[in-house]
Amino acid sequence: MPSKALDAIDQKILAALQANARLSNVELAHDVGLSPSPCLRRVRTLEDDGVIKGYAALVDQEAVCLPVSVFVMVSLEKQIEHALETFEESIRALPEVMECYLMTGDSDYLLRVVTRDLQAYERFLMRHLTKFPGVSSIKSSFALKQVVYRTALPVSG
Repeated sequence: MPSKALDAIDQKILAALQANARLSNVELAHDVGLSPSPCLRRVRTLEDDGVIKGYAALVDQEAVCLPVSVFVMVSLEKQIEHALETFEESIRALPEVMECYLMTGDSDYLLRVVTRDLQAYERFLMRHLTKFPGVSSIKSSFALKQVVYRTALPVSG
């Protein structure tokens, strides 16, 4: 949690780094209207406060032969703390799971899973999800087309 509220300069820094995390500090400072030293201090504070959690390369799913995105709704037999913790620990170990959310509503969890093809998803399902203790139902929906994909949060104003 940030030690203070984010001001306009912090928001500009975050927007610039979300657009291009490979900016040098000098380029970033120029873009946000600061000199390099105060800009670097602000970036370090944002990192230390956990606002900036890390830096990553965004890889195209198709380019690495993982074109299939599956949204999976998982319901557990019991929604008790131990069951939730056990499921979450198991799901974290699966590299095909790109996102996992504890949900309200009809299912307990919503996952986004990527695979090479339908057969790879079937193997993933049979080798993993169906074997997790406490899972009562699994419903899968296949994405036909990605309409919007963003990694940048709308931090400004």
